[in-house]
Amino acid sequence: MIDGRQRKNIQIDSFVEIVQKSHQRTGELTKGIVAKLLTKSIHHPHGIKVLLASGFVGRVKNVIE
Repeated sequence: MIDGRQRKNIQIDSFVEIVQKSHQRTGELTKGIVAKLLTKSIHHPHGIKVLLASGFVGRVKNVIE
């Protein structure tokens, strides 16, 4: 799996695992396809924030190849 803290590792239509804000305490992961990148910076220590095609928003923990 690829690190989700670098923006260069994530493209539209990438299959990823995210942590939603409401699941940060439990660390529950949600899988989906990236519809939009929301973080503008090239790096974020907690993961790049994305919008999934399913409508969920969260920070990328893993990019699944």
